[in-house]
Amino acid sequence: MTKVVVAMSGGVDSSVAAALLKEQGHDVIGLMMRLWSEYEGAHNRCCAPDAMANARYIANQLDIPFYVVDTQDVFKQTIVDFFIDGYSNGVTPNPCMECNRHIRWDFLLNKALSLGATHMATGHYARVHHVGAMHASPLHDNGVYQLLKAVDSHKDQSYVLSVMGQHQLSHAMFPLGEYAKPQVRELAKKFNLPVAEKPDSQDLCFLSDNDYRRFLNDHAQGIATRGNIVDTSGKILGEHDGLPFYTIGQRKGIKIAASEALYVIATNIERNELIVGTVKELGQSKMRVARVNWVSGVVPASPFEAMIKIRYKAKEQRGCITPLGDDRVGVTFDEPLRDITPGQGAVFFDGDVVLGGGIIQRGEGK
Repeated sequence: MTKVVVAMSGGVDSSVAAALLKEQGHDVIGLMMRLWSEYEGAHNRCCAPDAMANARYIANQLDIPFYVVDTQDVFKQTIVDFFIDGYSNGVTPNPCMECNRHIRWDFLLNKALSLGATHMATGHYARVHHVGAMHASPLHDNGVYQLLKAVDSHKDQSYVLSVMGQHQLSHAMFPLGEYAKPQVRELAKKFNLPVAEKPDSQDLCFLSDNDYRRFLNDHAQGIATRGNIVDTSGKILGEHDGLPFYTIGQRKGIKIAASEALYVIATNIERNELIVGTVKELGQSKMRVARVNWVSGVVPASPFEAMIKIRYKAKEQRGCITPLGDDRVGVTFDEPLRDITPGQGAVFFDGDVVLGGGIIQRGEGK
């Protein structure tokens, strides 16, 4: 019997994950994080009172122990401050990837192991595959753990899990990886879970009202100052509301009358300028990526081709990846992309296998 901690949220996915593991005969423990909230009386949506009550009720229904872990300080320091710092430095950060890197698969995993568990499970849609020692590299005598896409391509979350390495994957379970979302809801009904029809959460959990502009103005005063909108030749066209409120490829919100639609091409944080241009001026064929994590733990020795995602919901694009040392790579795409955005994650795939990923530093070239 395997002792497994399930990271519970009170939602349908983590609840079904716990129920499946219990049904399979595992010794299951429910663990829920109490995360940072904006102000007294506000609640982080991942641990709001109704979510906490749902998780506790379901744990009791499944007859498993349930504990709440105070994660407020570490979440504020590693996720919320990261989010604010990213926008302060002129990039568009991805806090969900950072949460998986530092909170879920570091802080919480260590808590699970301290409880005597050998594994931690989440409601993520992804899969783990263990390749035996016979087929592994010399660096992994016991074989290699692969991170795979979920069966349900519409719900696949392997993109945000690309921060995981061999240690994390060796302790990870993703019970929902072989299921489609409608099947998961049917399983919730089968297990008589009261969250079978609960809607999926979509927005950043720590925004009390889903308004990141209001959040930045409240928690990083002075971060958004008005400045010039210029074209690619430097001609002033108008005024922007603050660089954090724009991202590469954006069209909406520029508010400039022109014969052709204008898009955000780049930002110049030193000059506080928003650079815009036509669709013909938009797009880059190269990018630099830093903080690269190779899931196998082995850095490729030479350039190779792979499929690449530059946003969670983006379509994969083929490109050549060139290791540059110091956890950096250069990427050259077969075709220019319109929205290579510094601060977002770039994740590399070989079919269903997640090879690794990092954070986009900048786009280059046409």
